[in-house]
Amino acid sequence: MANHLPAQLDAYLLSFPGAAWDYQPQWQWDRYRIDNHLFAAGCCPDAKYRTYGGRRLLTLRCDPQLAELLRAEFPAILPGFYTDKRTWISVDLDGGVPEDVLRDLCAAAHRIVFSKLPRYRRRELAPQAEETMAQPPVPRG
Repeated sequence: MANHLPAQLDAYLLSFPGAAWDYQPQWQWDRYRIDNHLFAAGCCPDAKYRTYGGRRLLTLRCDPQLAELLRAEFPAILPGFYTDKRTWISVDLDGGVPEDVLRDLCAAAHRIVFSKLPRYRRRELAPQAEETMAQPPVPRG
């Protein structure tokens, strides 16, 4: 089992309500999920993947409009690797994206997936989280 993410980032992703980690050996992905719904994944693609190859990536669920703004502002934020490029982004962890931005993106990814769970499940996982789920991230700049 590999973990492609720094320990602090791994711990942060696992701190969200309902978050669980597993490793997908076929893809060599560290997956972060809520009830089997992916919100983040860490990987290091091979060089054959051109734009993505050789990078330590964190792929996150993202609002499509926010994804466009982020890609324009940060060269290290790419369309999602091996995912729907409209609703996912991949962050090059060695590309200089500020830590506060990365943490906000992780929280937003979790919020997107968490908010789509049935209400009874959200209440089971985090009764106090209901009011925080409605707050979207604010774009910088």
